[in-house]
Amino acid sequence: MIEISRETNPGAGRFPSALAALLLAAGAMTMGGGTAIARDPAPMTPIAGTGATAQADDPDMPLQILVSLDDQKLEVYRGTKLIETTRISSGKRGHGTPTGVFSILEKRRRHFSNLYNNAPMPYMQRLTWSGIALHEGVVPNYPASHGCIRMPRTFAQQLFSMTDRGAHVIVTRKRAEPRAVTHAALPALRLAETEVASLAAELRPGLPGAVTDGEAGTVGSIGPTEPALQLPSEPLRILVTPTSAQERLRDMQRVLDRLGYDPGPADGVMGRKTRAAIRLFQEGAELPVTGEPTDLVLRALYADAGEAGPATGRLYVRRNFKEIYSANVVLKDPDQPLGTHLFTAIAGLAPGAEPRWMTVVADEAENRTPEAVLDRIEWTPEALAFVEENLALGSSLMVTDRPFRLHSGLGTDFVVMTRQ
Repeated sequence: MIEISRETNPGAGRFPSALAALLLAAGAMTMGGGTAIARDPAPMTPIAGTGATAQADDPDMPLQILVSLDDQKLEVYRGTKLIETTRISSGKRGHGTPTGVFSILEKRRRHFSNLYNNAPMPYMQRLTWSGIALHEGVVPNYPASHGCIRMPRTFAQQLFSMTDRGAHVIVTRKRAEPRAVTHAALPALRLAETEVASLAAELRPGLPGAVTDGEAGTVGSIGPTEPALQLPSEPLRILVTPTSAQERLRDMQRVLDRLGYDPGPADGVMGRKTRAAIRLFQEGAELPVTGEPTDLVLRALYADAGEAGPATGRLYVRRNFKEIYSANVVLKDPDQPLGTHLFTAIAGLAPGAEPRWMTVVADEAENRTPEAVLDRIEWTPEALAFVEENLALGSSLMVTDRPFRLHSGLGTDFVVMTRQ
């Protein structure tokens, strides 16, 4: 069920500094009906050597929020720098807070729950449309909420003023920590050049601004034009996930049919006609005739079709909560665990610059490192070109073997729940 707000504030911008200071100095707040919101004796803990200085030094680095349920703690990072931390209260037994990768979908300064007796949820930042959110609330030293993540008042106010819609929130059981990562599979910015129109072609003698070279009817040149570079500004949300065995068979049948081998319907079933089509292809490709779609056979099949493959993985791209692109990718060992890993572009997205990425392990699988996971991704040239031409600061790449479709509907980024 969706929470209903009594009063909304559509702007998710930042507080003016004077107002923010006033809010941080405020005491405990009492809501209508006498419900008191507890004040944390130490509601906000700036990290020594970071805090405002880190934000001033790196103002463009994306903000990321990490929550540890075991520690009952929330940490705010700008890039890989820890800048703020607070204690929280997450979901109690029977109403546990889900773990996974989320993003802020909606922000409301005043909000009331339609699930739990109009309970006040000030400074609400929604993580799912089913009712999970960050908000101000009572923060005892144990999990006590109905699934939301409660924060002390002054911290909730400050965090509300710092975040934008789309900011990532990673909830884990044990404490996670971002770190810098470098890998060839992480894309870099590659801009498409656009020509600047020359005004000289449009100007005519006698019109204001026309420049002639002394001959009647001749328009003078205003000089050569240079390509204009347009930097992308809206971050991408990229997800790579393995395809199922049935999806891989269905795509193989599509390619066999395109090449004229008549595998029957593309139903993801290895039937008699599909095996016969594979044998025909193997004969023509001078491969052992077995009727089995081995990796060698599939790579030869896709190469013959002029496609990247086999389609063992799928890439999806969203921007502003809308899907804008999808494509096949090759994911090595697709049936082996991946876990859930989030990579975020934090700097260096400018022409000629070296991109800087960071990573957070949201769900570890059999000690597979982020670098080992990236080793398994083979981009297609088309998919890589699309991503690199649209890459903006704060863009993220999530690689996961967890389901994502259930919670990643309209009006969301990719939401992956890890069930730790």
